[in-house]
Amino acid sequence: AFDRVVEIELAAKRCADRLSHRGDHAWAARLYEAGKNSRDAAMAWSRAGDATRAAEILEENGEPAEAARLLDVALKRSPENWSAALALGGLLLRYGKNEAATRALQSIPRAAKERAASLALLAQALERMGLTSAAREANEELTQLGGVSLDATPATMPVQTKSRLFGRYDVVRLVASTASARVLECADVVRHETVAMKLFANEARGGGRDALMRFEREIKALQAIDHPNVVPMRDYFPDGPALVMEWMSGGTLEGMMARQTITPARAVEIACAVLSALAEAHRLEILHRDVKPANVLFDGAGVTRLGDFGVAHLGDLSATATAGVIGTLAYMSPEQRRGEPAMVESDVYGVGAMLFEMLTGNSAGVEIEKRRLPSGAHRDLGARHDQLVLTMLDEDPKNRPGGAVDARRALMTLKWPTTVEPAAPITRTDETNDSDENATRLRIEDDGGAVDTWTARAIERIALDEKTHAASSLFARAGHPSLQTILRVDRSTNEIWLEAVTSLRSEIEPNSRGNLASALESLREIGGANIQLDSSTLAIAAQRANGEPVIRLSAWLELAASQGSTIA
Repeated sequence: AFDRVVEIELAAKRCADRLSHRGDHAWAARLYEAGKNSRDAAMAWSRAGDATRAAEILEENGEPAEAARLLDVALKRSPENWSAALALGGLLLRYGKNEAATRALQSIPRAAKERAASLALLAQALERMGLTSAAREANEELTQLGGVSLDATPATMPVQTKSRLFGRYDVVRLVASTASARVLECADVVRHETVAMKLFANEARGGGRDALMRFEREIKALQAIDHPNVVPMRDYFPDGPALVMEWMSGGTLEGMMARQTITPARAVEIACAVLSALAEAHRLEILHRDVKPANVLFDGAGVTRLGDFGVAHLGDLSATATAGVIGTLAYMSPEQRRGEPAMVESDVYGVGAMLFEMLTGNSAGVEIEKRRLPSGAHRDLGARHDQLVLTMLDEDPKNRPGGAVDARRALMTLKWPTTVEPAAPITRTDETNDSDENATRLRIEDDGGAVDTWTARAIERIALDEKTHAASSLFARAGHPSLQTILRVDRSTNEIWLEAVTSLRSEIEPNSRGNLASALESLREIGGANIQLDSSTLAIAAQRANGEPVIRLSAWLELAASQGSTIA
């Protein structure tokens, strides 16, 4: 029987190939889909002029970037293809590309039939970017058009299902719907509690087999994991198939980040809870592979719970992610994006990306040199906090913490503030004269030292010129805890403000020598001078108020110049 099925599928593909060669691309696409040849089906739909359907298939099969490319090409060919613009906006929004999604959705005119659907997505994108007024206007227009705004009561959304499922679950409302599954809020009439039911959509097109496999993997993972930071499974019905889970009334981390600014202490608490759940999953040889804010939920008491193990792979931690790359790109590790094997460090990267966004408000997906560091967003965070978060986001998995337990331990060794104290701006991009601001911000002490009155920190000031600016940029980009911290680049007074340090009065201990050598190596890797730390170069080292040795910027710059080194 199996051989017969294979024979039929091969015959269908040969027939589809002939149809495609003749130019009957739409019929070829249908045959490719029937034979589960998803990639061929997507290309055939694209040639048939249906880029939207092609993109759906590609996304369902773990190729969102290719899906976006196809839609973009379709729009360039036909700028008034509003269905493609809507599909592209939705795709970009699902993968955290809020600004790009906004541009695509705003291009759809009021007269287009896709306008209402675009407004619902546009309001969500604007809300995520903190543009609440614009989001409100989009929702108001949507209401005028007769659509359901995002902030409307979800209970008004129609549910295409029975009022009672499996004899005990009364459907309250539809929470979410994708091509492969629907999530319902239900009332359990036996336990008298609210639950979430994930119901597999049998009508899922193209990639349905893969979607069902992901659904079954989630069930197996939840059956294996019993942890207080994992969304608990209540029941499983193979006939659905349907998965019943505890209701998370606190919403998602994605929603929390859109609504409020999270304190560093709370951000780390959430990250540590997710790491605890991952540590248990990793112990059972389960990789999550889709750690992102939408999959981090909160119960009624505010306890953090990790959900959606649908991408999880059981039993083989070395399995490649190629067949199931459906995680949001902004939180996906570099090795997963390249189609390389996922590993425990890949999940750690996802947590680091979420933590980075909670601390800075910016995605970790931006280029490294353009990242706003946590210390640049919070006055009470420093270089050690920056370095730890960036270590979790290192391009090389070997340089990240060795696992969820190590990452959690490292986060808990540092003190994280419980309040939000915005950091003073480090650079100025305007041309205004702020000498009055500096006069009130800078205080000169009796001993000649200077204090930043905004932060109450002792500072060192050096002249801003081309060389010092290049050196300070290197120090800031390296972000090593054993480098003197750059606090401010003030173009109005042509000064750079750094943390105050003093000269060393004693021999440096071997452990500290290693830290200083590592700092020099960090500088060299991003274009700094090639300086080796030995007895003749210890003059570049200074110490902080707590006695910790640190590389002083001005001394490092002088030594680099004396050795004839070029600074990038």
